[in-house]
Amino acid sequence: MTAQADVGRQARQHARWHWSEVAFWILALSCAFLFPSRYLIMTDIVRLALFALSLDLILGYAGIVSLGHAAFFGVGAYSAGLLALHGIVTEPVMALVVAGLVATAVGFLTSFLVIRGADLTRLMVTLGIALLLEALAERFSNVTGGTDGLQGIEMQPILGLFAFDMFGKVGFFYCLAVLFLLFLLARRIVHSPFGLSLRAIRNNPLRAAAIGIPVNRRLIAIYTLAACYAGIAGALFTQTTALASLDVFSFERSADLMLVLVIGGTGYLYGGLIGAVVFRMLQEVFSTITPQYWQFWIGLVLVVIVLVGRARMHRWALWAPNLIIRQLGGRKAIVAVPESDAP
Repeated sequence: MTAQADVGRQARQHARWHWSEVAFWILALSCAFLFPSRYLIMTDIVRLALFALSLDLILGYAGIVSLGHAAFFGVGAYSAGLLALHGIVTEPVMALVVAGLVATAVGFLTSFLVIRGADLTRLMVTLGIALLLEALAERFSNVTGGTDGLQGIEMQPILGLFAFDMFGKVGFFYCLAVLFLLFLLARRIVHSPFGLSLRAIRNNPLRAAAIGIPVNRRLIAIYTLAACYAGIAGALFTQTTALASLDVFSFERSADLMLVLVIGGTGYLYGGLIGAVVFRMLQEVFSTITPQYWQFWIGLVLVVIVLVGRARMHRWALWAPNLIIRQLGGRKAIVAVPESDAP
């Protein structure tokens, strides 16, 4: 009983909000006022962050590797586009919910294929699902618009009050609000007993099954939830850009998502958010300096991160502050994150 109480106490401590988390969201909101001319790229970053969050739920917490996560992004994007184009659901928030439910259904139906086999099998299955959906979207071009995509999408004001503007201001606040609400839900889930069971499955599925955790049902549940999140991210893409084309299913979109999590780290939710910011900023800077070779420089940054490691880079970054503290006579230096605890 003492051990159970100790585990519960530690879980509650991990679930508490840290001041750095509050500062992160205040900074994200303040960007709207600090960079009023950059709403479009900030909206793109928020959409990518939500998309990365959806992948982190299955990769960082359940250990499911996916190279076809864009399948659900595309399902959500086309669902929102078709609903608006044909006047079925014209209110953006309701359309967002419906698109998320459609992606959830697709995720649930495909989850039974994904949970079979090991990592390599899952990679191939998830990639095959995305390629299959892209082929179906191209085949039924009378519905999806084919290579031209959906044309003439007009979005109604959000809740009938806030109309989308050409500068992207309303779209940014809309996407940020959706990201924050879904992040709160994800945070609650990963700090719950359900989230702890996912970590156990990621670390050792056989041992988790031996202690009574229903491994397959847990994996199906989190995979379905991740599909819902990815579908909502896709719906936000269509609603804020008034565009949905076959590109939403592309392998490059799934690959970029993996790069985002490589940069930001997995298994602590903020990795996808931070990785999205860094990835888009690197892309923006390198494409401005060398428009033809920006991918080379991003690849070089990823190689450095993999070879050096985030924990070691963190210690290097703290070298100068620690030196200043010692010079000023301080007794306690800033402690770097241990290698084993680094995301």
